[in-house]
Amino acid sequence: MTIQVLLVDDQELFREGVRVIVDAQEGMEVVGAAADGLAAVRLVDELSPDVVLMDIRMPEMDGVEATRQIFVPDRAARREKPVRVIVLTTFNLDDRAATAIRYGASGFLLKGTTPIMLRDAIRTVHAGNAVLAPTDLSTLLEGQFRTQAPTPPAYLALTEKEREVFGAVAKGRSNTEIAGQIFASESTVKTHVGAILRKLDLRDRVQIVVFAHEHGLVG
Repeated sequence: MTIQVLLVDDQELFREGVRVIVDAQEGMEVVGAAADGLAAVRLVDELSPDVVLMDIRMPEMDGVEATRQIFVPDRAARREKPVRVIVLTTFNLDDRAATAIRYGASGFLLKGTTPIMLRDAIRTVHAGNAVLAPTDLSTLLEGQFRTQAPTPPAYLALTEKEREVFGAVAKGRSNTEIAGQIFASESTVKTHVGAILRKLDLRDRVQIVVFAHEHGLVG
């Protein structure tokens, strides 16, 4: 299956350079491009891409607000397949990138990244995973939730084993690592993760990490 990519950046030269890189990868194609967040939100609705490469700083509407609008529940519910957003920024551990992740982005990349890292990031988020190290993700989110929300009933309804898996995912552990921790197969871990996502109404593992920070459930 070909991963369909939407490019969003206000610099045409940068967009075209990324287009060349993405189109050169096996199993990937650029299906559209936008120069601002307003156009990005419209094209996501029209084109249903798998992955959006979203610049964080743009005129009209920046990448943070565009990401928020892309993942508004009513809009997301109308989609036949999930969309993943990778934020592009020039600053490491950018506060704006952290906010975009809270709104639904699957992580961020520095604009100076290599073609191989870009390719791998697209494949990683398409599979539902984050594109930055768990420690970096935690560092980004630590200052985002100064007031922690109460633990929702949905979390309390998780089984003991599901809570154990939830905690491991929130710490950034892989399915292989979790399998060793709970003495189960990787397929069993995948089943638990799927149940957690369904019960908490979350899209992917990245959102489990966000949920854990939001409700003070890390550690």
